[in-house]
Amino acid sequence: MAGVIPRNPGVCFAPRDGGVGHVLMADATGKNEMTPEFVEDLVGALRDAAAWPELKALVLVGHDDVFSSGASLGMLRALVAGGVAPADILLAKAVLDVPVPVIAAMAGHAVGGGLALGLAADMPIIARESRYGATFMNMGFTPGMGMIRLLEHVVSPALAHELLYSGEARRGAAFEGRSGFTAILPRADVLAHADSLARRIAEKPRKALSLLKRTLTLPRRRAFEETHTLESLMHEVTFAAEETRTRIEANHDE
Repeated sequence: MAGVIPRNPGVCFAPRDGGVGHVLMADATGKNEMTPEFVEDLVGALRDAAAWPELKALVLVGHDDVFSSGASLGMLRALVAGGVAPADILLAKAVLDVPVPVIAAMAGHAVGGGLALGLAADMPIIARESRYGATFMNMGFTPGMGMIRLLEHVVSPALAHELLYSGEARRGAAFEGRSGFTAILPRADVLAHADSLARRIAEKPRKALSLLKRTLTLPRRRAFEETHTLESLMHEVTFAAEETRTRIEANHDE
């Protein structure tokens, strides 16, 4: 390993041999919750990765049991209070903007913004045992972080709409045979498969990889920009509702 560039105890960029890099999310206490500080450091780690001239493939890595549990209660309260603008949360765009292929090794559970983070990757890999869901509506507000279009990239529009409306988190095994996830594997095999795929990709020239990534992500980047604008407008309405405030507190008290 070429070294580790730390951000905080829960986030770092780790360059590895052969042009493969890891962005590690290891906030065990907070279950990789998206606090304002965590988001800032994660965006910084992604930028550190993009700035490494040898980078050819990047792997997003969370805990074995939790990839990311989405926005923290503090973040949601700040959104409700207007202290953080929904349009400011551009974490998914930071993943889309990495100039080389990104693989999300989602061995652990991923819900809400945590799932959106993984779906922004070029190749999301999930575990059969873990749960994945767009849980925004459970707390009374509409989906964010580009989730409306990102989810349609890996499942059919009909299934995506069901998951968006219901807020249900389903085990990875439920998506087998009916999704476009890169792989659905036993939890213990997710990271090894992601690393193997990253090494195969890293055998190719960076310039060619960057050009292909830019071309392949163009429809998603366009859709993200359009959807993010609409999501932000919906958030302004739903975060102002008293029922949303009540649901946010109730869901985090469970």
